[in-house]
Order: sequence, then C-alpha cells, then structure tokens
Amino acid sequence: MTGKLKVDLSGAPQTMLATFYAKALDAELEKPILGDRWAKDIVDRIDYDWSKTTITARNSPAVTTRSAHFDTWARQFLAVHPEATVLHLGCGLDSRYYRLDPPPSVEWYDVDYPDVAELRRQLFPAREHCHVVAASVTDPAWLSDVSADRPTLMIGEGLTMYLTEADGVALLRRIVDHAPSGELQFDAFSRFGIRTQWSNAVVRRSGATLHWGIDGPDEILRAVPGLRLLAWVSPFDSPTFADVSLPFRVMAKVMSVSSKLRYMAQYHRYAF
Repeated sequence: MTGKLKVDLSGAPQTMLATFYAKALDAELEKPILGDRWAKDIVDRIDYDWSKTTITARNSPAVTTRSAHFDTWARQFLAVHPEATVLHLGCGLDSRYYRLDPPPSVEWYDVDYPDVAELRRQLFPAREHCHVVAASVTDPAWLSDVSADRPTLMIGEGLTMYLTEADGVALLRRIVDHAPSGELQFDAFSRFGIRTQWSNAVVRRSGATLHWGIDGPDEILRAVPGLRLLAWVSPFDSPTFADVSLPFRVMAKVMSVSSKLRYMAQYHRYAF
C-alpha cells in the first residue's frame, strides 16, 4: 500500500466511496455503462478496503445507470447554455466535470465536506474553471461566492435523501433565489425508500442515516416557488437502464408492477 492515499471516512461521506468504486468496476467491464476511466485510474491510488462497500461488478449498474442519466441531462443543459454555472452538490469523488469536459466558458463548482474536498484536490488535476468548495451544501455562506448572473444548473446526485426536508427545501430555494434562471436536477427516495433504508447495505455499513423522502414532484413544486417540472422518471424508465444485464431488466419489470417499488427511487428535473 506504500504511496497510496489513506482514506478514513464515516457516515454520509463514506457512502461516496461505494458509488465511486461502482464506477471503477464498471470501467473494467467489456460493455461499461458509464465508462469512467477517471474512476478506474484513481481507485488504485487509494488505500482502502473496497470490500466494505458491498459493491461488485454485478450490482454496479445500480450506481452507473444513475450517473449516466444525470450526465445526459447535464449535457443537454450545457448544450443550450454554454456559459453556465454548474453547482455539483455533494459531489464526492465523482469525475463528472472531467467526463463532460465542458468548455472554459462554464464555471463549475464541486461542493462537498472539507475532508472530501481535500481528497478531490489530491486525486484530480486542477482546472481553472473547476472550483472545489469545501463546505456542507446546507451552509448558506458558500453560495455568496458564486456568480449570480449566469444560467445555473444544480446537480444533486445521491444527495437529497441525506438531508432533512427543511435543509433540502431551504437549499433548493436559495439556489432558485440566487440565480436568474436554470435547472435543478436531482434524484430522491420516496418515503417508502427512506423507511426501508435498513435494507441498503451501503448506507447501513457507513453508519449514515437517510432523512428526506419525496413521493412526487408536486411536493417540490409546492415547497419551492418558481419551479416548472421538466421530467420525473423512475430509474427503470431511464434510457440508461436499457444497457443493464438481463437479470437487472427482469428485476425492474417485476418491481415496476408496483408503483411503490417503481418509484422508490426517482429522477427529478425542474426549470426556473
């Protein structure tokens, strides 16, 4: 392990190691879903017992289909707004900036806890227009350093369920109030998904707790004035899910019979 970077995290920050490892395993597959070479290269530079994550190549699509989906939505936004601000909240070790490789006209902010931000600085190359912000996403202070005169995209992948409802709603409102226009793109768990978090090995092993359950877009539209719904889909209905193995597709078909299971996880997209 000599020369490798020692990682010691717990709680919500530790869960990002599991999602990161899923992307590294996917990159080694013959037909990867995400094909994240950054994750593949960086995982070997970290001193960590990856077996703790419970992630295997077989279950990695649970992560990579979601990341690929939000990559697509982000690309769509940036294609229309090439001079945008991107707020990548609770970014963990995700290499979305490097995967999408936006033009220099885009100002990108990767926001996460200070210990995670320090890891990012050590593992990823510095880029002039990619800013690493060491802060809790719920701290109002960091947003004051972000330009308020550009179309703004907020990406919150694997984030909302770790926030309380009050903190989550306040965060979304702050961004809508701060920027002149833009989009909010995030995934969520339903209340049923929150109640059954004991069955989520990644969350259980990290010692994290899930809080905020969202049962549909109406709750967000009521809580955050000025939003317009663009899309609300089950992960099973995402185009990225078409690339998973047959067992995954069979599981999705069985679960989709029940709306409670079909929308236990959801992808949300709003314009403002």
